[in-house]
Amino acid sequence: MGANLTHNTCLDDAALKNPYMPRPMRIVKITVESSARDTRTFELDWVNLEDAKEFHYLPGQFAELSILGSGETPISITSSPAQPNLQFCIKRMGAVTTAIHHLNEGDIIGVRGPYGNTFPIDAFRGKKVLFVAGGIGLAPLRSLINYILHETYRADYKDITILYGARTPGDLLFKYDLQAWAVHPDVTYLETVDRATDGYTGRVGFVPALLNETAPMPDDTIAVTCGPPVMIKFVLKSLTALGFPPERIVTTLEMRMKCGIGKCGRCNIGKYYVCVDGPVFTYAQMLKMPKEY
Repeated sequence: MGANLTHNTCLDDAALKNPYMPRPMRIVKITVESSARDTRTFELDWVNLEDAKEFHYLPGQFAELSILGSGETPISITSSPAQPNLQFCIKRMGAVTTAIHHLNEGDIIGVRGPYGNTFPIDAFRGKKVLFVAGGIGLAPLRSLINYILHETYRADYKDITILYGARTPGDLLFKYDLQAWAVHPDVTYLETVDRATDGYTGRVGFVPALLNETAPMPDDTIAVTCGPPVMIKFVLKSLTALGFPPERIVTTLEMRMKCGIGKCGRCNIGKYYVCVDGPVFTYAQMLKMPKEY
């Protein structure tokens, strides 16, 4: 199993007619995810039924979210395709994400996509899956985790291990999911934080240290990781030391994407355009990327 772990998903006919045309979605629920209130999950429902019928996605893909007068930004789809509505976990960072954070339930937002390739779910079948996530990096992995754990697909995959960390306990996202994963009968869930706060009694330390402490066996296992670039760097090093081959290490590189269809060139890395060839890549593919990455 090599670099063909990833595959592209074609744009639907409607998007091909005008790939820059956003479709209206209504915000039905907003969940504050962090104690700093700078990260929120927006659950969206389609305004037009025909748009819902044309939007098909799989874990790993992203969409472009737009606010009239503010612009648009690429955001990972954090909901599972098995769920009825779309969900996006958005950290307030710049002008567009700040504008989105100012919206309320019932407001309309533009969505176009889905774009990019997907996690190689077919190649995962019959194997154990190790997830290593840090901070907001859990958002794209959550789509795949909940997809695998859904009763429709659960029998296709073996045991699941989830290692997750954040700067502080208040920065741990999707706490309702974390609690469910922690008690799931065939999921091993472990978490850590960089800095403890009053009342916190869990692990303290960095995610790569938790990975080294856990030392999962690479046999019949695929590792999926996402988080801050420095975390990914050390996680890749640790996974390699543990014996995971580069072809069975998968990550998602959501850096510098803008247009979503390979036209603006902002996400170009060597021969790759992250928004088209990715954002999901194997470590084997990353090793062939130029040093600029």
